[in-house]
Amino acid sequence: MSPFLFGAIVFALACYVLAMALGLLRLYRGPSAQDRVLAMDLIYTIGMLVLMVLAIRYRSAMYFEAALLIAVFGFVSSAAMAKFLLRGEVIE
Repeated sequence: MSPFLFGAIVFALACYVLAMALGLLRLYRGPSAQDRVLAMDLIYTIGMLVLMVLAIRYRSAMYFEAALLIAVFGFVSSAAMAKFLLRGEVIE
């Protein structure tokens, strides 16, 4: 691996850690439920991006599959939370 790519991966992971910390702060302090749901969306998206960067770093396809699972479960949970906040029930 080239030194430039290694430096870019370290920089990207550091930025993701900072963004996840800010997302956790919004999740903790969010004044409304909608802010907390949006913070959870941000956190699972950043988790998916971290896995994709690690897949590039370790040259493994298994990380990409885990990132795909996080994306699918995150979308489903976001849709369920939005429906719950809108109507007060998930299953009609």
